[in-house]
Amino acid sequence: MNWDVFITCAVTGSGVTAHKSPHVPVTPEQIANSAIAAAKAGAAVVHCHVREPETGLGSRKTEYYAEVVERIRDADVDVVINLTAGMGGDMVLGGDEDVLPLNPDGTDMAGATERLDHVRTLLPEICTLDCGTMNFASGGDYIMVNTPGVLRAMARQVQELGVRPELEVFDFGHLVQVKEMIRDGLLDDPVMIQLCMGIAYGAPDDPTTFTALVNSLPQDCVFSAFSISRMQIPFVAQAALAGGNVRVGLEDNLYLGPGQLATNEQLVAKAKLLLETMGATTMSAQAVRDKLQLVKR
Repeated sequence: MNWDVFITCAVTGSGVTAHKSPHVPVTPEQIANSAIAAAKAGAAVVHCHVREPETGLGSRKTEYYAEVVERIRDADVDVVINLTAGMGGDMVLGGDEDVLPLNPDGTDMAGATERLDHVRTLLPEICTLDCGTMNFASGGDYIMVNTPGVLRAMARQVQELGVRPELEVFDFGHLVQVKEMIRDGLLDDPVMIQLCMGIAYGAPDDPTTFTALVNSLPQDCVFSAFSISRMQIPFVAQAALAGGNVRVGLEDNLYLGPGQLATNEQLVAKAKLLLETMGATTMSAQAVRDKLQLVKR
């Protein structure tokens, strides 16, 4: 059991969810306001994507990130900023038979340096690195692409920037990549890992698989874990019991309960209540900075 737990709120994600709930923030102002509300509800870390305001689809424009970060930093609440660096690795094949050319609707491929432009410009405390290539989401021809070469280049650049990478692990093979980067000096201590459970074609969120992943983690790493949809809140308890930290938010789950659409602050408050009912203490943003040796700008 982890008795001192930090809560991460994944504020919006990049999935096609904006039309499914009015609470999914889309504009930079909405994303920042939702992140601030989540922090006031008990989140020590806010994990932020940005979206195109006109369409609600995922974006990686640095100017959108800049507005989100500026608004959060100017707010009357202290919270650790965690920006995704997962955008720019989206590949959609042309079809079952005519694989090439790639489908331009959904394909967005960029090199390591371009994928980190917003991180280099804004210097958040944390940014995420997705640690493998995988089929992602049910059906279709979409592939989340993160080759070993690109990941190593991104890890090296993040290390030079003094930003802490959160290593997103979706399956066992991704831990092989993490351990190789540790071996080669591309990751500084404390290594921070996010176990992403229940994603289609990744590791399922049953307790046996989760325990096996936890038992395979690098020694002395700090880890968090989450699952999606209705398993989000049960995984708050499961992650803490396994010695980890937790993540909730509208990136991974839209509902507070059956038929009840959630806000980010409601999900954070529910997670905080559950953890405190279990006897755990939820950590402040500054406590997380101290634990993870983060640099606040």
